[in-house]
Amino acid sequence: MPEGHTIHRAARDHHRMFVGQRLTVTSPQGRFDVGAGRISGRICEAVEACGKHLLYHFKAAPSLHIHLGLFGRILKGKVPAGDPRGEVRVRLAGESHHVDINGPTICETLSSAEVVSLLSRLGPDPLRDDAEPELAYARITRSRLPVGQLLMDQSVIAGIGNIYRTELLWRQRVHPELPGKDLSAASFEAIWQDACNLLALGAKRNAIITVENAPPARSRYRERVNIFGKTDCPACGSAIRRFTLATRKVYVCEHCQPR
Repeated sequence: MPEGHTIHRAARDHHRMFVGQRLTVTSPQGRFDVGAGRISGRICEAVEACGKHLLYHFKAAPSLHIHLGLFGRILKGKVPAGDPRGEVRVRLAGESHHVDINGPTICETLSSAEVVSLLSRLGPDPLRDDAEPELAYARITRSRLPVGQLLMDQSVIAGIGNIYRTELLWRQRVHPELPGKDLSAASFEAIWQDACNLLALGAKRNAIITVENAPPARSRYRERVNIFGKTDCPACGSAIRRFTLATRKVYVCEHCQPR
């Protein structure tokens, strides 16, 4: 599942491509014909991201809400667009570019009130200027659930996925099984600031990079990480422990991240 930096990168790109233009919106697959008809021919006023949610706002029309989920993907190209590649749920075409969205978990139109309701259910997003991190800390410290589980809860912090969760906790020397109520204010502040910096870097480079002074990628796998998917800790050489927490795989160095 794409993490928040990917969605913010898409929102920034699509905002530049589409804002101020009257978009043609279709559903080549056919499953979104009704929704596409509500917004096609309308002027795009903004494209924004909150966590893993992508929103296209239109003048005098509903907003388009996309959540890619595990299998969704976004393809873009110049117009005129060619034949759809795969099962394209929705295609947005502007003056110079088009965007195809394949296999999203959510593809729907929302009224302005429904957009407000959606955003109110999400935790603060480290990549948004309106983020209020104190809300996240209050939710974490009211809970006995492990910090590693809470960081993945989109109602606590929006946009953090499994890779960032693992890397943030390792970088800040916090054990993922630490109960939320025991997380200090200083540790939370360090995690939050690190999340702001790393997700911003990820959006800029279009890749998850958590290694300091990482060299350019030399392969198609562009992520550069410390312990996620690894067997040994790069800091101390200890074996990385792998376990499952709330159905997701967790990585931890219990020497660098003591309980």
